[in-house]
Amino acid sequence: MKAAVLREVNKPLSIEEVELDPPKEHEVRVRVAAAGVCRSDLHFMHGAAVIRTPAVLGHEGSAVVEEVGARVSRVKPGDHVILSFAPHCGQCPSCLSGHANLCDLHMATAGTLFDRTVRLHAGGEDLAHMGKVACFAEQAVVPETGCIPIAEDFPLEQAALIGCSVTTGVGAALFSAEVRPGAAVAVFGVGGVGLNIVQGARLSGADKIIAVDVNDAALEFAGRFGATHTLNPRDADPVKRVRELTEGGADFSFEAFGSAETATAAFDAARKRGTVVIVGLAPVGEQFGIDAVQIVRQEKTIKGSYYGSAVPAADMHRMVALTNAGKIDVGGLITRRYRLDEINEAYDELARGAVGRGVITPN
Repeated sequence: MKAAVLREVNKPLSIEEVELDPPKEHEVRVRVAAAGVCRSDLHFMHGAAVIRTPAVLGHEGSAVVEEVGARVSRVKPGDHVILSFAPHCGQCPSCLSGHANLCDLHMATAGTLFDRTVRLHAGGEDLAHMGKVACFAEQAVVPETGCIPIAEDFPLEQAALIGCSVTTGVGAALFSAEVRPGAAVAVFGVGGVGLNIVQGARLSGADKIIAVDVNDAALEFAGRFGATHTLNPRDADPVKRVRELTEGGADFSFEAFGSAETATAAFDAARKRGTVVIVGLAPVGEQFGIDAVQIVRQEKTIKGSYYGSAVPAADMHRMVALTNAGKIDVGGLITRRYRLDEINEAYDELARGAVGRGVITPN
């Protein structure tokens, strides 16, 4: 089959013929239907995040089940599924405490499947699997718990986005922050995830939703999904303007870009007793500074949000239901479509600031 292979950081992905082993116990082979063009993959391409190379990237996807391994009971051939990049073992402390998105075994086996081996090969060379998904390919072998079955009439392009950006962003507002009706919200960075934080805040009944980004086109696009105000830091101090618009600061301030600078700004823009939610993935090793006195005297709360603090096996169904009910707009997020062999063009356009979400299909 064809796959896009990352062989070297800061080099284009290579479209190659690769081999895919059959699924083992509790594994599923799927035919990829769609994959989202997400900035997290770009981090690996540019070395801001680390994965063993060579690797097949792609973590936001949807698929149709082709074959199941032994002892698989959740899905069967022909099922349409959302692919989750946080499959769970169900036995570790994180899973048993209700935080399957933080599964200890999954995080300890990054780049491989749960048994610490791979199913992808090229010319006898092993290829790593990003997020146990590796959906920048025509097919994939994934853990059974990474397959979330959905109705056949739900659009597979939209299902792919629920696999990452929708669940991560909407979940950050609903599950991590628990945004209250009437709240003032600031979102620093309105790319794919930030747009869905905006949607989640709107769904929660927030009164003011302030989108902050250096890309004017992204700010205009955010208005379509619920942003009530937009701020470009190149035009004015965003922290000062957020405080002015909210009469003291945001009740909930989200960082969705992934940098120390934007994390600090999100913290400074929160009001007394405000909640700061860090959603974006900063480069490995990057740290941000906070005023230690301010966090005490103003009783601010800082929390991380991974995968929207969602339980994918349950909450992705909720995202599908919200989409079907018209309460969140997933189809409107898609602005670009590419074939698998156009993947480098897709990421070049993302790096240049293309708004909305691009979607890749195998052919």
